[in-house]
Amino acid sequence: MSRMRSTVNRVLLALAGLVLVVVGGAVLAAGLGASVPSWWPWDGENDVLLSATDRHRWRDEGWWWPTVIAVLAVLVVLALWWFLAQLRRGRLAEVLVDSGDGEGAQLRGRALEGVLAGEAGELDGVAHARAMLTGRRTAPRARLRLRMEPHAAPLETLNAVADGALVHARDSAGLDGLPAEVRLEAVKHRAERVS
Repeated sequence: MSRMRSTVNRVLLALAGLVLVVVGGAVLAAGLGASVPSWWPWDGENDVLLSATDRHRWRDEGWWWPTVIAVLAVLVVLALWWFLAQLRRGRLAEVLVDSGDGEGAQLRGRALEGVLAGEAGELDGVAHARAMLTGRRTAPRARLRLRMEPHAAPLETLNAVADGALVHARDSAGLDGLPAEVRLEAVKHRAERVS
C-alpha cells in the first residue's frame, strides 16, 4: 500500500473514530443523567434523538432536500473513491518500453523487478534483495530493500546499486530515468563468542 493511501486511511479512520467517540460519549453521558451544557440537544434519559417537530421542521423548505441530496451524494462519491483506492494495486504490472519503431512494447513489471533484485543480490555484502516497481507505465519508480551482512559497506553497496543494477534496468527498458528508493537493513545474526 502506498504511503499516501496509508496516510489518508489513518486520517479518515481517526476522524471517523473521534466523531463517533465524542458523539456516542456525549449521548451516553446525557442518558446516564450527567450534567450537559444548555445548548446540548439531548438532556435526559427519556429524551429522543429526533422529536416529531425536529423531523418535520425543514420538510417544507425549498432548499432542504437538494442540500441533503447533495451532501449525501458527495459522501457517497468520497466513500467510493476511498474504496477504489484500496483496490488499486501498488505494484506496477507492466512497463511501456519505447522500441524505436513508434509501436512500443510492454515489459512485465515482475520481470524487471526480478532482474533488479537478482543483480543487487549478487553484490558483496548483500544477503537478500527485493525490488518493487511503482508509479506509471511510462514513468516507473523502483523500491529496493537490501538485507546487508555484518561486513558490508553501505555506501559502497548503495553506489554499486545506483551505478549497476539501476543503470542496467533503466537502459534495458529504454527509460529516460528510473528514480529509486533503496532501503538497507542489517541481517539479524547471533552474537559471536570471543574467548
